[in-house]
Amino acid sequence: MLAQARGGALARGEGERERAPRKREREGVGGEGVARTEEAWVKGVRRRMEDERKRGEGGGGEESGGGGEEALLQVRADLFVNARSWERVRSALSSARPLRLTCRLLRVEELSVSSTRRLLELLPAPGLQGVDLRYSSLGMEGLASLLPLLASCPALRSLRLHYCNLELHGGVTGQEEVLKEVALGLARLPELRQLSLTALRLPGHLRLLLSSLVRPLQVLELPYLSLSPADLAFLSCSHHASSLQRLDLSENRLDASSLPSVRRLLSQASSSLRHLLLSGCGLTDGLLGALLPSLTCCRALRSLSLALNPLSLAGLTQLVRSAVGMASLRHLLYPNPLEEYQPGLPDLPSSAQLLDWPLDELQDATATSTHLHRLARDRGRTDLVLTCDYHQDLLD
Repeated sequence: MLAQARGGALARGEGERERAPRKREREGVGGEGVARTEEAWVKGVRRRMEDERKRGEGGGGEESGGGGEEALLQVRADLFVNARSWERVRSALSSARPLRLTCRLLRVEELSVSSTRRLLELLPAPGLQGVDLRYSSLGMEGLASLLPLLASCPALRSLRLHYCNLELHGGVTGQEEVLKEVALGLARLPELRQLSLTALRLPGHLRLLLSSLVRPLQVLELPYLSLSPADLAFLSCSHHASSLQRLDLSENRLDASSLPSVRRLLSQASSSLRHLLLSGCGLTDGLLGALLPSLTCCRALRSLSLALNPLSLAGLTQLVRSAVGMASLRHLLYPNPLEEYQPGLPDLPSSAQLLDWPLDELQDATATSTHLHRLARDRGRTDLVLTCDYHQDLLD
């Protein structure tokens, strides 16, 4: 029966193939005509590609930057470029070819200022939405030279600068003028909504950098920035505060003098803030206790990161009891309590000391987790993820 079924299907298939040309002839479209049309189209594409290749060779390999020629194929990609891949990317962007490469998100690592500038010149500006520069000796002068190129990207929404040697050095003339030039460059990015400045180390200059931005930011990441109380006071009163959805102040040491500004900032962002990172901020039990009323008012908050803060088990207990009352909160990253470390830890340890100091192996490693999860479970918050693993991504 199976053989008969297969034979019948094969016969029907052959019959349909025999009837198909006659059907096309009746409809006025001959099979040979269709084949000739497709063959001519393929030859036309090949001829155009060959002409494009010869034109590129005849031009002596001059860079075209995408050129004004119509592209046969447009490729949209998120690009990761470093010193090893730079030449290949440059060749793909600059050669006169029928393929046009456009970029949505650009990440650049360990690339010189001149190469980064050339890369931005070659990329088609209209489609670029995000730029992420990392581990470079860019410097303030280099950044100032790149911002005019970014200003030509009308859809640019995100700018991330990580460890790019953006510091002001005492005694060096002209640095304030360069900083003002950078601020003016940022002001020329009208669609910017996300700004990340890691290890910028410009204490006291946040007002100059952020006040020039016309539209409020939704994402602001300022870790390792050595923020001063004046910086935090400005941020809490700025036009950005009420629009922030993600705020990262990690590794900026907070104390009693800066706490009022942080509380005011959280109050301003209470309806919009979804992700808050305060890891390594030197928050003790007392400072955290003073901050908790403002934290619990953040009714949209989904993730809270407090790793590497010197909190005791009593402080963590107070934290979780407050967190379970925050209906929107889904992820809480907490530090190991001070009681879990081996003896000898300083009274007010830094985040680096908490990271390097060994834990006491004689203690039950799961005791704190069990205790905190029981507190959450007793309040019916089985949906709240509690973890002390600071490598875990807390974002949605």
